[in-house]
Amino acid sequence: MTRADPFDRPGAAATSATRATYVAFVGSGFAFASWASRIPQVRDRLHLSPSQLGLLLLAVAVGSLLALPLSGPLVARYGSRRVVASMAALLGLALAVVSLGYLAGLVPVVVGLFLLGFANGAWDVAMNVQGAVVEQRLGRSVMPRFHAGFSLGTVAGALVGAAMVALAVPVTVHLLLVGLLVSAAVVRGVRAFVPDTHGEDDEDRPGALAAWREPRTLLVGVFVLAFAFAEGTGNDWVAVAMIDGYGATATLGTLAFAAFLVAMTAGRWFGPGLLDRHGRVTVVRTLAGVAVAGLLLFVLGGSTPLAIVGALLWGAGTSLGFPVGMSAAADDPRRAAARVSVVSSIGYCAFLGGPPMIGFVGDRVGVLHAMTAVAALLAVAAMVATATRRPVPVT
Repeated sequence: MTRADPFDRPGAAATSATRATYVAFVGSGFAFASWASRIPQVRDRLHLSPSQLGLLLLAVAVGSLLALPLSGPLVARYGSRRVVASMAALLGLALAVVSLGYLAGLVPVVVGLFLLGFANGAWDVAMNVQGAVVEQRLGRSVMPRFHAGFSLGTVAGALVGAAMVALAVPVTVHLLLVGLLVSAAVVRGVRAFVPDTHGEDDEDRPGALAAWREPRTLLVGVFVLAFAFAEGTGNDWVAVAMIDGYGATATLGTLAFAAFLVAMTAGRWFGPGLLDRHGRVTVVRTLAGVAVAGLLLFVLGGSTPLAIVGALLWGAGTSLGFPVGMSAAADDPRRAAARVSVVSSIGYCAFLGGPPMIGFVGDRVGVLHAMTAVAALLAVAAMVATATRRPVPVT
């Protein structure tokens, strides 16, 4: 007897699966932004220079890069639901290690951030695979809105973080509570995930290594790398740059970070209409230009209000790069897990090279001006954007 597919009968099951996917994306964003909102306080407690902070943030990237190549086979073997649930629990543990360890010294924070990066990397691939499954089975574009859910989570995390800073709530209390909340909510929420396969036998699916030999998949990975660098630089450095470059207070720096995330969330929520109307390539190339304009205004504006406007444009311009890359990688649902794993692995190299590069350059020219390096990679993204175009079906 063949098991019925939940999406063969539209209604409650489809709605539950969509909501469960939003829970995974929102929870991931909230947890990440909660950590990012407290970076300046962790830096001050550990007395880190910009380059040392960059190396500390490298621990997150190393953990992610180790997890990403393993994620495709893990999702294929255990399913996206189990992978997301287990990684949510691990991320809660990682936040606990960071929140307690930073009181003792640098080493425990490095360990905690490595675990956080590993959990985040595997979680990211698994939830994108589930998002692609839901998108394919619903028959309409929803991936950018799932990523809007991630961004909404980051906005909420940043705003809560700003409140925690303003109220002088200790980093330890803040991050411990976030870890417990996110882990419990996500582990429970993802029970409504649907199977990642849709009638294919395991032997019919190509091996994970085959995706590394596909030119289009590799180009999509480069595209995602460039946008991930732009997004990651904003996530890691906007608050610090506002404080160091403009003399802003810690609360105002965190609010500028929140403005960046608000613009990114809005772009992802309203983006599907633009993509359907104008196509992936035109939209992402235009947004790359918007991101560069915002970045230059943030760096060269000369005043706090203009810098915040720049952060808004920067966030809007980078909004669709990552979700478009994930959708492009998952155009063929049979190969989604392997290709999303490859594209994510390439894209997360930005998180490996980005934090230390900005930090080292920031030691020489200041963190604010070091951010201009983002513009060069956005130009690369515009050049390879044609790889994200939907393949023409073979008839």
